[in-house]
Amino acid sequence: MRLVVDLNRCQGYAQCAFLAPEVFTMHGEESLVYSPWADDEHREKVARAVAACPVQAITADGLDGAAGAPAGAGRAASDVR
Repeated sequence: MRLVVDLNRCQGYAQCAFLAPEVFTMHGEESLVYSPWADDEHREKVARAVAACPVQAITADGLDGAAGAPAGAGRAASDVR
């Protein structure tokens, strides 16, 4: 699945890095580093990370239908403002 993080919106709360450390990591205290492509084996963790972002900076294409994915977890990039 393809991931996009709006780095202008991201505030460095690191909830994504806590929930899906295989995909998201913090570089220093405020800079997020992430893989734009996540394997299906990380789908549930990514869904939780998307839902947990306090500023809704993360979007994931292809996340719909994930087991345990919260409603709206696979929102389109156009839905994030």
